[in-house]
Amino acid sequence: KIGPNDFLIDVLRREGYKGVKRGCDEGTCGTCTIIVNGKAVKSCIMLAAQVQNGKITTIEGIGTREKPHPIQQAFVDAGTVQCGFCIPGMILSAKNLLDQNSIPTKEDVKMALDGNLCRC
Repeated sequence: KIGPNDFLIDVLRREGYKGVKRGCDEGTCGTCTIIVNGKAVKSCIMLAAQVQNGKITTIEGIGTREKPHPIQQAFVDAGTVQCGFCIPGMILSAKNLLDQNSIPTKEDVKMALDGNLCRC
């Protein structure tokens, strides 16, 4: 059961989607970023009820350990997966950008990842 005040991050984690990380609980760090209806959103500030019948993509939905998504593999190849806490949000932000713009500029990439913080 989803209550009217349940945040999407809580519902997702309760349902077993542990790749959605809890960081700041105010939408500033990006660790909870997921894709909802084709848009990168911070699940810690979105009510679950706002997504009724929507399409949700979490890190669990884009690749597997055996067959990672190309963006996941690019992060691994670049050595950017230190602690792994912020990486799911960054990967989904990058995926959202590339889904909308297959040839982004450096500035586009900076803007897409701007809401994701890494504390490593």
